Amino acid sequence: MNDETMKFGLLLESAQSHQKLVEENLERLKAHTQDLDGIVREEIRRTLIDELQAVTTETRLAAQALQVMRRGATLKTAFWHIAVSVVCAVVPTSVLWWCLPSPSQIAALRTQREELTSSLAQLERQGARIEWRRCGEARRLCVRVDRGSAAYGESADFMIVKGY
Repeated sequence: MNDETMKFGLLLESAQSHQKLVEENLERLKAHTQDLDGIVREEIRRTLIDELQAVTTETRLAAQALQVMRRGATLKTAFWHIAVSVVCAVVPTSVLWWCLPSPSQIAALRTQREELTSSLAQLERQGARIEWRRCGEARRLCVRVDRGSAAYGESADFMIVKGY
């Protein structure tokens, strides 16, 4: 064996040992990569869970704030409904109270109406149903008479008024 073969053999042996080291390092790197992949996935999962919990908390707080706002709006709406109802009831009642007569005034008006009704009946009995007009160019007062009735008086100048 010559020197060159020996060098070549040593060089091949050295290359094989380096190749084994590289393969071992590649295996270790693959194992670390797989471990790193699991670690990264776990970290992403943990971060995602933390962020989703934060979003859930913010969503709950927003929902609670909206519920508080809804209650406030409901109370305001109820207040406005009551206020409008009171105004709608008070205004017509006030107008009616101001415009309509009191019970004592109504009683007085009823008494007055009864007196006027009896007076009107008495007037009708005494001639209030006579039909009066203004007649002629001089616009003299005249009445409608019943031509079928008899004439009265010394000169027969009185006649029965129509309706009696």
